[in-house]
Amino acid sequence: MSRALLIVDVQNDFTEGGALAVAGGDAVASAVSQLLADRAGDYAVIVASRDWHDADGDNGGHFADAPDFVDTWPVHCVAGTDGAEYDPLLVTDAVTHHVRKGQGIPAYSMFEGVTDEGRSVAEVLSSHGVTDADVVGIATDHCVRASALDAIAHGVHVRVLTDLTAGVGEETSEAALAELAHAGAELAVSADV
Repeated sequence: MSRALLIVDVQNDFTEGGALAVAGGDAVASAVSQLLADRAGDYAVIVASRDWHDADGDNGGHFADAPDFVDTWPVHCVAGTDGAEYDPLLVTDAVTHHVRKGQGIPAYSMFEGVTDEGRSVAEVLSSHGVTDADVVGIATDHCVRASALDAIAHGVHVRVLTDLTAGVGEETSEAALAELAHAGAELAVSADV
């Protein structure tokens, strides 16, 4: 039995000052870095994902001039731009696998992305015998939710560290956490695990 840490989209465009800034994003970046500094050794695998959208086109309808903020969004996390980079408060030295997702298409779950070597997150977790995963990152009500649900669908026991997530909206984040709990995820705070 081994445990993974899944760090979802802690990127400049999703933290304060970014194109789709989430309140508390910088605090999440700092807190995840502290978790890594204190307990990286607890994890067999540490996977970090990034939105990595194409500069040309609308990325399969993901970008829109008049976004609805449900299915369409302003331009964000364009490959090779500062907005797509990890938040500078996130120290990634302990990350074992970097995943890029949304390359030309809408993608919310890190399981829709691939590593630089072309491996899926499911393949990475399976090859390391991962049975349990802690999920952290941005945004609780979108990409954290989708990534955690996909981890559960792949047979992984998920624990969402709620103090290491930040969401777009309070109500939508609460609904996402309730959905995850109903799907079998454990909700916890990092100090208690």
